[in-house]
Amino acid sequence: METREAAPGDLELVRRFVNTRNVERGTDGLAGPAELVAWLEEHSLVARASAGPADVVAARQLREAIRALLLENNGVSTRKEAALTLNRTARAAGLALAFDPDGGARLEPAARGVAGALGRLLAIVAAAMADGTWTRLKACRADDCRWAFYDRARNRSRHWCSMAVCGNRTKARAYRDRHAAA
Repeated sequence: METREAAPGDLELVRRFVNTRNVERGTDGLAGPAELVAWLEEHSLVARASAGPADVVAARQLREAIRALLLENNGVSTRKEAALTLNRTARAAGLALAFDPDGGARLEPAARGVAGALGRLLAIVAAAMADGTWTRLKACRADDCRWAFYDRARNRSRHWCSMAVCGNRTKARAYRDRHAAA
């Protein structure tokens, strides 16, 4: 992983979650219950949890709903069904506002296990939306990629996860299309 595409703080966890699916290679790091639990444990979202097929479906749906938001951050209009998935996941996690003695506030999932872990990811998304870092987390515009990356460009202008790969492919394709039509 390139550090230039890493997101700040806990938002990096969301970026890594979205990138459990590699569109280009056709691989999925959340292929089944064991892989889901392993990923959640590896990233300290659960300890000794168990998961079933319904948990895998919920995790994949959340991942793709977040990816849809990241595409919106990159100027690509996506289906508005993402909000339904996000709301369903928040309800299942029992997300609630919790106040700290020092005056801070945060969202905390009441649920344990996979539902709580998915709720924690949503809480990170909400915190990033509140602190302004969310709009810099994007999904690559390339249809055959969709990799999540953090846009560190001063003017927030990155469209592709990599100019050398996805940007170059897209520009070469556009060039060929223009010259084929001529």
